[in-house]
Amino acid sequence: MNQIALVVGSSGIVGSNLAQELISQGWTTYGLARNPQTDVPGLQPVAADLQSPESLQAALADIAPTHVFFTSWMRQETEAENIRVNSAMVRNLLKVLSPKKPVQHVALVTGLKHYLGPFEAYATEGFLPETPLREEHPRLDMENFYYAQEDEVYAAAERDGFTWSIHRPHTIIGKAVGNLMNMGTTLAIYATICKETGRPFHWPGSSAQWNGLSDVTDARVLAKHLVWAATTEAARNEAFNVVNGEYFRWNKLWYQLAQWFGVKAVGYDGTIHPLEAELAKDGELWRQIAEKYNLAEPNLDRLASAWHTDLDLGRPIEVMTDMSKSRQLGFHVYQRTDESFFDLFEQLRKDRLIP
Repeated sequence: MNQIALVVGSSGIVGSNLAQELISQGWTTYGLARNPQTDVPGLQPVAADLQSPESLQAALADIAPTHVFFTSWMRQETEAENIRVNSAMVRNLLKVLSPKKPVQHVALVTGLKHYLGPFEAYATEGFLPETPLREEHPRLDMENFYYAQEDEVYAAAERDGFTWSIHRPHTIIGKAVGNLMNMGTTLAIYATICKETGRPFHWPGSSAQWNGLSDVTDARVLAKHLVWAATTEAARNEAFNVVNGEYFRWNKLWYQLAQWFGVKAVGYDGTIHPLEAELAKDGELWRQIAEKYNLAEPNLDRLASAWHTDLDLGRPIEVMTDMSKSRQLGFHVYQRTDESFFDLFEQLRKDRLIP
């Protein structure tokens, strides 16, 4: 039977990598976004607004996906608004697809805020979850749009009879332009500016993150995990953590990243130095760098998401994520984290996003 994938959020860091993985495995793959990506060979673009049922109805009238991969979200000013907007996007899509009953499986990508709470919970309130983070940990007693999105999937699955999987990555390392949360590219932009100006590559985060153990999620690993869960009977109706499969310490990796760019690294000095403030006035400088090296994207804001990198690196805790559930069910993909960053940097250079 032909497998037909609808990748929702196909222009993002998760969706674009997932689309490439699906196409490489022979899937018919549609990519839904407000401004669909057209540079992935074989991806069939679908332009639609997830907040508009009418837009979705028109765009999907002749498309009957067997598998839906939901990788999109929209950041709002408050968590209450995050819940309202992001749950509606899931609900709208699945309701529009419901009458034809084509869907066999829905995969939803959320993240570790399932355990850490919304951005404000771990950034300002200092909420400290138990680590390692495991899928069986109960929901937190606080507002969280991830929970609302999950509940929409569960309700639609009961109504329409499809299976589901929930995927909880940590910080995702991979290429995307215009992405809201992109630590790898943000650090590459910061290092490039440091090299161009002679600034030190200064650690921006907390002592706990600098000295503690951490992990990240390579977008390529997440893509393989999504396809695995969608096609593995034992993985049906389960929630999974998804990380590279190793732990590292920033107090070692930071110097490796600096060496790759040829800049001077400065570690934790007792104070948090937010990257958002560091890059706030560098928009014009980046335009000059882009012109000097003939780069493809002169808009700093479309490459760097310093606010999110600050939240991740400024946490007052170390973060370790357990992958044993996936391992026991047969997913054994592993990725070295230093190579995740180096591979990304090479790709950014190849695509003329950094010199």
